Amino acid sequence: MKKIERELGRFNSHRLIAAYNSIPRLLFYQFLKGISFGLGSVLGATIVVSILVYLLSQIEFIPIVGEWVKHIAQEIKK
Repeated sequence: MKKIERELGRFNSHRLIAAYNSIPRLLFYQFLKGISFGLGSVLGATIVVSILVYLLSQIEFIPIVGEWVKHIAQEIKK
């Protein structure tokens, strides 16, 4: 029983548990988590879409898709 109490005390003094026991600190960490997730999502989507548009712009031999992608590439360059 003493060993369980000692481990539980060590667990409760852990930095992560201390953060979850404090409402302002928890809100701050969740705020930072949301900002980093949003920024990562936007940057990732930007990179994926730009690579996709570049690859599609290289396909000019397909009449409909080639012209469509060509117009998109011209609009992006503006």
